[in-house]
Formats: sequence, C-alpha cells, structure tokens
Amino acid sequence: MEKEIHFGVMVPQIKRTWEQSITGAETFERLGFDSIWVNDHFYGPQSPKIPMLEAWSLIAALAARTNNVEIGTLVTPVGMRNPQHLGKIISTIDHISDGRIIAGLGSGWMEREFTDFGMSFGTAGQRTTQLRETIQLFKRMWGNEDEITQHGDFVHATNLVTEPKPSRIPPILIGGTGPKVTLPLAAQEADIWNNPAGSQTKLEENISNLYKSMHSISRETKEIIISQQCLIAIAPTEEESVPMIELAQRIFGTHMGDPVGPLAITGTPERVIEQISKHIDLGCSMFMIEFFGTDTKVPAQLFAEKVMPHFRKD
Repeated sequence: MEKEIHFGVMVPQIKRTWEQSITGAETFERLGFDSIWVNDHFYGPQSPKIPMLEAWSLIAALAARTNNVEIGTLVTPVGMRNPQHLGKIISTIDHISDGRIIAGLGSGWMEREFTDFGMSFGTAGQRTTQLRETIQLFKRMWGNEDEITQHGDFVHATNLVTEPKPSRIPPILIGGTGPKVTLPLAAQEADIWNNPAGSQTKLEENISNLYKSMHSISRETKEIIISQQCLIAIAPTEEESVPMIELAQRIFGTHMGDPVGPLAITGTPERVIEQISKHIDLGCSMFMIEFFGTDTKVPAQLFAEKVMPHFRKD
C-alpha cells in the first residue's frame, strides 16, 4: 500500500516574534499543510545572541492555537534537558494538542547549548547512548507501565510515574545518517526517520543503509516513514525563480541541501512537482519544508495552491 504524502513546514522562529510564529502556524494550517515544526535550539546556530524562542514552550502555545496540524521538533537534543522532565512535558503538551505531537529527537551538536545551561556535553558516542536510553525511557513513560525504574549510563529513574499518559504515544522521529550508529538506532526505535537537508543528495544511499539495518533486525520497511528536510524555493515563473535559486545558493550553500542539485526542490510549481516525485520514487513520503523567502507565508501559499493538490488523493 502506498503511503500518503505528508507536507510539513517550519514555523518562523529564529529572529522572529511570537506573533510572527503563531501567524505563520495558523496560516500553514489554513493552507492545508499536515504538520508544523520548530527547531529545538537554545541559541541561534550562528551566535548565542541571535533571538530564538524555546521549542517546547512554543509548541505548547502553538498546540493551543491550532486544531488539526501535527506539531513536532526538528529535532530535540535529549541531553539539553532532564529526560524524565522532558518526557512529562511532551506528555502534557500532547494533551493540549489532543494527540498531535511528534517527538523529533537527536543527540545534539552545539556544545554551548548544553554547558551554558548546566548540562554535560559528552562525546558523540556518549550522546548517542543518551539518545537511545532516553527514547527507551519515553516509550515506557508513555506506555502502560504504572511505575518505571530504569538505570543506564545517563538515564536514572526510580519508581517514576507519568500521569496523565499522553493522548497517544507520540511518534518518535530520529534524524541523522550515520550508517554504523544513527541509522541502526532509527531502524530499531523510530516511527519516522528524517534525512537532514545537508544529506539530501544522498537520500537514496541513506535509505538503502536504513533498510539494511531494518532487515538485520527483521523489521519491515513499511513500519518507518521516510522524511526529507528540504529547502523549497518556488516562484510562479522560471524568470522569477532563477534569481531566487541563486540567492538561496549564496546564502545556504549545501547546508540546506544543494539548491541546484539533482534533488533540489526549486523552481516553478511544475518543476517542484517533478522534484518531489523523484523523492517519492526513492521511498520518501514526508517532507519537512523550509520555504525560502523573507515572508515564508507567500511561497507556502503558492505551494499549497499549485503543488499540494497534485499529491492529494480525492
């Protein structure tokens, strides 16, 4: 059975006010997008002085002001917060949203986000172990167990109670492409695996490695949704799209995917449809979109009007 195509979009957040974030979120929901997403950083990626709204506080507010869209993080570094407390936060916000939360989880990479807020920043291997233990904790916290005791290298819980349980067990999204650690972890624990924008050109290779890991533990590939984080630069005409793509390439380089690469989702609506179809042919059915533009609501509306109907079932 073919998976339904899911379009998510990033909420304005970096250097943005709450009013800009909620206006964007409400607009994206009205336009028919399936989900909205926030970055989980305490600091702006370029500098700690860049204004950045905290992710889970923002999600709680978005959950209260929206009705249908799913809401998630891309992604939450689990070591930036106490894991038991974070599991409780997510459970509570899932109630606020009436069961619309997706827990996007990762190991993190920006050291100051950890240490400036009093949390230790271990080696890459230690952070991956921390991620594994936290995911296992969350699944138990949100499941049927009344009390949880779990002691690992990083998670230490004794007689932990989570009430109320979330409205549903929030799906777990894991992002990353490491074939030896991250993809095997996603193969075992994830409901959604996200290919980062910087690895967009290697989508086919990364999906293959993920499926190899799933086969090794006898898990069926249909049990995981494949997601692609992507920059989309869309314009009504080719003449308008060319300078937009050139500017996107100068600003982002390949950090948000190669804007002129073989899988770049850029150009006219017709071209964007072709490029999305290429991703679908490779096995991707979910798209985490960062629209290029000063006011992302404008390209989002063009995408919703000219592109999304092509992929919607009657």
